[in-house]
Amino acid sequence: MLLMSLVFITYHQWHQNEQQALADENKTLEQNQEKLEGDKEKLSSVNDYLKEQSSENKQKNGYLTWPGIEDQADILVQESEGAFKKAWAMYLVKESKRYDLDPYLVYELLKVETGGTFDPELVGPESKYGRAYGMSQFMKNTAPWIADMAGLPYEEELLFDPYYSMQLSLVYLDYLNSRYQNWDEALTAYHRGMSGLEQYKSEHGHAESWYAVEIQENAEAHTTLASAE
Repeated sequence: MLLMSLVFITYHQWHQNEQQALADENKTLEQNQEKLEGDKEKLSSVNDYLKEQSSENKQKNGYLTWPGIEDQADILVQESEGAFKKAWAMYLVKESKRYDLDPYLVYELLKVETGGTFDPELVGPESKYGRAYGMSQFMKNTAPWIADMAGLPYEEELLFDPYYSMQLSLVYLDYLNSRYQNWDEALTAYHRGMSGLEQYKSEHGHAESWYAVEIQENAEAHTTLASAE
């Protein structure tokens, strides 16, 4: 009887050990399966992403485009004799490309607006519409709705932040160019306001203000020089 009991206990322990081993093996298999499913999902996601990328976008990889951005930024810094800081120039060139705008044109606009100083704390002269502020010379009645259009917060002191000011100018220029589909009107509207543009066209029969012409000609000179190098 004692022998039979011992055999039963031994068999019972062996059976429990076998069940535990099978349970551990099943758990390991489940974990491996989960990992394989995760890897499969990741590979599928990467593959989908790569399929969505056009060959053009692949060529615009930052590693490939950054040297060109830096070269253009250096041209702006040199032309301004250092008044336009390298960090500002890098930001301007990179963001201009994001909006598909000519960075030289935006630079020339900032140059005219600040009288060549690129002073981010510049306060313009008093006019019947108020004063203009910062590097891009925005008035307080214009800046809030442009900031809203850009998805940016608006506080008056931000107008003196060079990056904020440049960002507003990029968004506004992109908006004006989309609206008028030509740079004479877009730039004259930037300078005089949209109602001022209509008045100028009514008086002169065209939108080729000195402001629009000077900015475009100087921007073109930069482009021509850069292409020749």
